[in-house]
Amino acid sequence: MFTSVNEFLNEWKQETAATQKVLDVLTDQSLNQEVSPGLYSIGSLAWHITGATYFFPSQVGLKFEIPDLQKEAPKSAAEISETYKTVSQRLTEAFSEQVSDEEMNKMVNLFGMDMPFQAVFRMLIQHQAHHRGQLTVLMRQADLKVPGVYGPSKEEWEAMKAQKN
Repeated sequence: MFTSVNEFLNEWKQETAATQKVLDVLTDQSLNQEVSPGLYSIGSLAWHITGATYFFPSQVGLKFEIPDLQKEAPKSAAEISETYKTVSQRLTEAFSEQVSDEEMNKMVNLFGMDMPFQAVFRMLIQHQAHHRGQLTVLMRQADLKVPGVYGPSKEEWEAMKAQKN
């Protein structure tokens, strides 16, 4: 639970850095990797994470400018990564400018559910982490080097062990 604007912004900064780290590893060739036909591909999943970064806040009244998120997922990994960076930075700015500590427990409605305003942003972070995890599995299948998010990845761990020897 976030009781202040700064508590959310501090966690959001950490989570967006982790997501950005993952998105920055994607390649144009990897964007079509999917678990099975008809399910999210790397590109559509990365684009979904980007869009949700605007969609959740906009549903509870936060207003900020964004690039066109209604189009299909770009074919460029760099474009997805840059768009995510832009949207997440603009969310950070809008949140700090438009939300007060007193509003954090104001009741709002999201997806037909009444909840405190701060719960929407907890849900956004959890949603992003959930899909980021899915993304890293697809990245392994696409033979991409997965970066560590909440600790070292397999490759990072092996490199640290090799340095000790």
